[in-house]
Amino acid sequence: MSPRKAPVHLLWGEDAFLLREAALQLVGSGVRPREIEGAEWQGGETADLATPSLFGDARALLVTDCRSLPEPAMNELAAYLASPVPDAPLVLCATVPERGKAPAALVKLIQPVGEVHEVKVARKDLPGWVLARAKAKGMDAAPDGAAALIATLGEDPAALDQAIDQLASAFPGQRITRDLVAAQFRGLGEQHIWDLCDRAFGRDLAGSMRSLRTLLEGGDDPLMILGGIASRLRDLLRVKAVPERVPLADVAKSAGLRFDWQARRYREQVRRFTMDELVGLHGRIVEADRALKSGASDDVVLPLLVTAIVGERAPV
Repeated sequence: MSPRKAPVHLLWGEDAFLLREAALQLVGSGVRPREIEGAEWQGGETADLATPSLFGDARALLVTDCRSLPEPAMNELAAYLASPVPDAPLVLCATVPERGKAPAALVKLIQPVGEVHEVKVARKDLPGWVLARAKAKGMDAAPDGAAALIATLGEDPAALDQAIDQLASAFPGQRITRDLVAAQFRGLGEQHIWDLCDRAFGRDLAGSMRSLRTLLEGGDDPLMILGGIASRLRDLLRVKAVPERVPLADVAKSAGLRFDWQARRYREQVRRFTMDELVGLHGRIVEADRALKSGASDDVVLPLLVTAIVGERAPV
């Protein structure tokens, strides 16, 4: 029989929200983990796992965005994993690009003593995920309600989860149906553009083009699409201006965002760009707006803009 592995996990996947939710489930509802981002690693984090709490509370460490861990952090993890604390969960979350793989260096560290899991919800499984999520929050959702949420708000799990919370608050005890979704979110069809922006600023060219093609073929106003991209860029510029040392919990307030999950996602996106690149993209959006209003073809102007967003690279 193989020896029991310590509670050490590497979770990887494309969606940071799903990764964090899975991590919290692994830690357990009775434990409040210390949570840090990989880029904010200061040193000594693993020592906290081995230090008994003054109040006897269970110890746990949750590290998000582990692809940004600095080299000293990797060295500290390697030393800790040579003899991990058996009853103190350590969960590392690595967000990867579409069709990406788990970071090889982290896999090599974790596999001998822990578990490596991919976390994802396939598109075909998203309605079922919405139904299960609603049930977990004490809401009864109809299949047409789940489909309406996805059709209205897009495929972002964090946005869908937030929408369920809004429905629970606005319509306590009522079943989530298509009509209920329409009543709460009427006029928010432009949020389909969220998916395009997430993919474009996530530097996913193939996904961005699929999303843009779907919007154009669905008859969405090109200027509204452009306006959505401009709005996202303005948010990213504000997030980029917030110093990295500012805790994630304060980023949303500092950048004027409505939800904490937006701050988490946007901070991940802006790390792919320099401030100069973001400012340069603002100029490209102005040019695209001028071109569309002058009669240029939207199926030329918008793909060129999306390609510019995805293709701009920080100088090496």
